[in-house]
Amino acid sequence: MKTNSIEDVYEIKIPKIVSPEGMGSLSFVENEIIPFTIKRVYYLYDVPENGERGGHAHKDLSQVLFALNGSFDLLIDDGFNSKVITLSSPNVGFFLPKGIWREMNNFSKDSVCLVLASKSYDEQDYIRDYKDFKKSL
Repeated sequence: MKTNSIEDVYEIKIPKIVSPEGMGSLSFVENEIIPFTIKRVYYLYDVPENGERGGHAHKDLSQVLFALNGSFDLLIDDGFNSKVITLSSPNVGFFLPKGIWREMNNFSKDSVCLVLASKSYDEQDYIRDYKDFKKSL
C-alpha cells in the first residue's frame, strides 16, 4: 500500500450561501469541489457523546468528512505522525487520502458526520487493526 502523510490531509471549503432575508444558509457539494468522483455518501448520527467511530484505515478509498451538525474530533495518523482536527462547521470538510488511520470521538450532542467516499463499500479495503496498519507501511 502506498502510504500518505498527515500532510496530505487538507481542508475543503464548500460554498455557503446565506439568505439575505435571514432565513438560513445553503451549502452544496459538486464533483468539481471534491478531489475524486463521489461513489458513496453516508452519514453518522445518534453517536453517543462518549462514542467512538472510525478506528481504521483504507487501502484504496479516499474520503471527505463534514460535521453537518454539532462537532467531533478527528484523529489522523500516518503511522509516524498524528494530529487531532476538530470538525464543527457544515461547510468545512477534510480530505483523507487512502492509507491514513482515522478515529473520531468527542461527538457533541446531536452531531452528524457526512462522509463522501471515492469507492463503494468493500470490506477488503479496510485495515481495522492498528498493528496491521503499522505493518503495512
